[in-house]
Amino acid sequence: MIPIKNWPADERPREKLLLRGAQALSDAELLAIFLRTGTRGKTAVDLARELLHEFGSLRALFEADEAHFCQANGLGQAKYVQLQAVLAMSSRYLQERLARGVALSDPDSVRFYLSTRLRNKPAEVFACLFLDNRHHVIQYEELFHGTIDSATIYPREVVRNALKHNAAAVIFAHNHPSGNAEPSQADEQITQKLQKALALIDVRVLDHFVVGEQVVSFAERGLL
Repeated sequence: MIPIKNWPADERPREKLLLRGAQALSDAELLAIFLRTGTRGKTAVDLARELLHEFGSLRALFEADEAHFCQANGLGQAKYVQLQAVLAMSSRYLQERLARGVALSDPDSVRFYLSTRLRNKPAEVFACLFLDNRHHVIQYEELFHGTIDSATIYPREVVRNALKHNAAAVIFAHNHPSGNAEPSQADEQITQKLQKALALIDVRVLDHFVVGEQVVSFAERGLL
């Protein structure tokens, strides 16, 4: 094993990030920077590749519960706590960024933010981003909580909250705990009902995201 410090500078993950930006790094290289060190006979990059193979993906590693995470070679409770802190900071950063910026100008951030808020929920949750007339985020709220496969949604409550926040537009989101993000017929029907109810108070529905293993946009599917 050749230690990372003896690799060419443009191949070392830290130096590569500084020279070319984080987008130039593979998942294994980014994870290696987080890990900082490897184990006996393995560099941090080798260990990162092994962990990605074991868990299946970077996302699966991030979503692993404490017991599963800590059982993996080279990990432990300290790393688990550190990772949870990083994920929480990322979510709060995105929330602040959306609050200060125009939500629709950065749809990937909206998608990622909603995913971080909803993807690990054990039961179905219906949430809403309330926006002002410039599409700045006023508030994120989880309005309805349901069972593992459904949540009852009341249009009048959505309207009431839109009025409370003086919203000009909204973005809906809900999760599918099964992991299948394909919108159901019921999803389409309730979206249409909400769209009609909000139109009465001049509030636009800009999108509805379904969060599962992937994140599906109603607007991109032409369902709005």
